[in-house]
Amino acid sequence: MSEKADSSPVAPAAPEGESDLVERMAEAAVRDYNLSTEQRWVRKPMPTLEIVNQRFERHLRQGLFQLLRRSAEVRAAPVTVQRFGEFVQQLANPASLNVATLNPLRGHVLISFEAAVVGATVDLMYGGNGSLQAAMEGRDFSPTEQRVIQRLVQVVCAAYNEAWREIYPLELAHQRSEVHPQFAAIASPAEMSVVTSMQLTLGGFEGALHICKPYGVLEPLREVLYGPQQASAMAEDRRWVSQLSREIQQVEVSLVAELAQPALTVGQVLAMKPGDFIQLDRLPLIAATVEGTPVFACSYGTHDGRYALRVEQSLHSAQPHWLGEKHVH
Repeated sequence: MSEKADSSPVAPAAPEGESDLVERMAEAAVRDYNLSTEQRWVRKPMPTLEIVNQRFERHLRQGLFQLLRRSAEVRAAPVTVQRFGEFVQQLANPASLNVATLNPLRGHVLISFEAAVVGATVDLMYGGNGSLQAAMEGRDFSPTEQRVIQRLVQVVCAAYNEAWREIYPLELAHQRSEVHPQFAAIASPAEMSVVTSMQLTLGGFEGALHICKPYGVLEPLREVLYGPQQASAMAEDRRWVSQLSREIQQVEVSLVAELAQPALTVGQVLAMKPGDFIQLDRLPLIAATVEGTPVFACSYGTHDGRYALRVEQSLHSAQPHWLGEKHVH
């Protein structure tokens, strides 16, 4: 050993009891970690998330109907895995970006709506039919659009929480809304993320909803996501849907068809007396509604000596294949 090494200061020896404690603490603090573990774990099939996805689709459809008072078409896409940076690059521009927590897990998740979803929801909530949208390119969302986004986020959070309720008590809670991706960076660009996507058709427009969950948020749920106790949940869901379908087939609803809506002045109405006629313009097609929701475009006439409607076109956007049998004429 060199003279320089001999002159180096030597740390005093720890007492016998403290020496064992220091060794145990060092062993507990240092663990081997394979940097490829994250990618290998999230690339595996996650059957529990697929079950949650199907439940989320059902609850989201119900929540949107309650918000808009009309049917919305909701289609679940397969759960995907990609790096967070890739997910952000694929987002439509503009888009509503909403940072949320997934309690009791640590970290944040990102809920995004394409602009078409926001625009169609605004139109529907303010009396339109979802066919008109304001141009959104190159501007931030207006105060009215931001309020509608808050309502949409509430519906999404409630539906997602309900989808998880029987599996694990998670609570998706909104924190803040952004427009620019740099202010919604909930993970590093290289971190693997699990993305839940729903394709929404509202009125005449179609857009996507995404919920992006970084690996670090979901890692504590690894055993839940792959646990064998969830294997029978899909069969339970199918049995529940089958039973619900049979019950719904027996529900009675009122089908209402308005032949015409003549426009009269207040003076004309006040002057009406028995024997007067109100002229009606016969329309080529009449909308038949259920609970105020248009479901069929019909022609009006007689059949077997009785007044009748003939269905010419189906108007409901959502095809409720899960509610019962599909009838083909």
